[in-house]
Amino acid sequence: MKIAWLGKKSPGCGNVTYCREITSELLRRNHQVDFFQFASETEDRDPDCDRSPRTIALPYFHKSVFYTIPSFGAGRVLVETLQHCQFNVLHASLVLSPLDFCLPAICSKLGLPLVVTFHQPFDSEYRTLSARSQQFTYQIYASTLAACQKVIVFSNPQRQLLRKLKVPDDRIAVIPNSVDIHKYSPGFFNIKPEWGAEFLFLYQGRLETEKNVEVLLQVWGKLPKPEGYKLAIVGTGSLEKKLKERYGNDESIIWVGYVQEEKRRIEILRGSDVFVLPSLVEGLSLSLLEAMACGVACIATNAGCHGEVLAGEAGIVIDIQQIEEKLGQILTEFIDRPELASMLGEKAYQRILERYTLAGNVDRVEAIYREFLRTIPNAISYG
Repeated sequence: MKIAWLGKKSPGCGNVTYCREITSELLRRNHQVDFFQFASETEDRDPDCDRSPRTIALPYFHKSVFYTIPSFGAGRVLVETLQHCQFNVLHASLVLSPLDFCLPAICSKLGLPLVVTFHQPFDSEYRTLSARSQQFTYQIYASTLAACQKVIVFSNPQRQLLRKLKVPDDRIAVIPNSVDIHKYSPGFFNIKPEWGAEFLFLYQGRLETEKNVEVLLQVWGKLPKPEGYKLAIVGTGSLEKKLKERYGNDESIIWVGYVQEEKRRIEILRGSDVFVLPSLVEGLSLSLLEAMACGVACIATNAGCHGEVLAGEAGIVIDIQQIEEKLGQILTEFIDRPELASMLGEKAYQRILERYTLAGNVDRVEAIYREFLRTIPNAISYG
């Protein structure tokens, strides 16, 4: 098939990883993929990809982890390229851009099937200010999503949320985020000796308000810990400076910063004992799935769909409203009984094999594409 993919290659976030992994796998399966992204002409190949699709740069005024502002010529470049190349499908991993809202009309005019992946974080119970602001994002996107041929979301709670916002149920497909188990898998690395740790807790992600990392640091600072029990913070963000100023004197905290090289991130995960994700809102965290795939015991709040991911003893789930009270108790349990980490890590790894492999994910995405080839008369088959 000939697939037009609209997504992100920078700056680093879960959407970037999702786009990279899915398009790389589609290329391995001999599909033709052209990648539309908001970028300069020189921004192209991702060094973490075995294969990279051809990139078509869309001009922009601003882009960040949170949203993108296209320049006035972006829509024209997209439309002209779609017209010229005769794709089978446009798959947009939505980047929170004004162009997102134009996609149904563009594809309708061209007779091109439109699949979108909508993986905005959420908390279906709206327990925090962050959750309520994300609910507004879902509301303003609802009519656009309803006009797409298929909307991919990562969980059943997310599907239920879109149904309440009048997105037709038959247009929603639950295909969870996933991980390449040939890269992310259990293994031994010398991270703990390198960092002088006997037992290693890990947070990996952005340092932003909605990630709630400060609560983790507050709780950690109050715990009685044997020597050698350490917490690694991997990532960067707008709160990095403030957090380091407040907690930087704690010698049991390792400030790693942003790690670009995927091989190094895998080494860190494989060398960790417990992964902690205290988020206030989430979609389906790739960092969580990567940790599970590496056999790391996982603790996460029930934001987004993490309760679904870790259900059945695949990890420990904490209610957002009880996190300050419960997190200390759970961390203490691992400190007192370190053998729990290996037991829960094995269950986490098995859960990945059962539900969250990249190959299984792309099988289901391919099935959606092929359904369009069978049912849409204007779709052109390229193989």
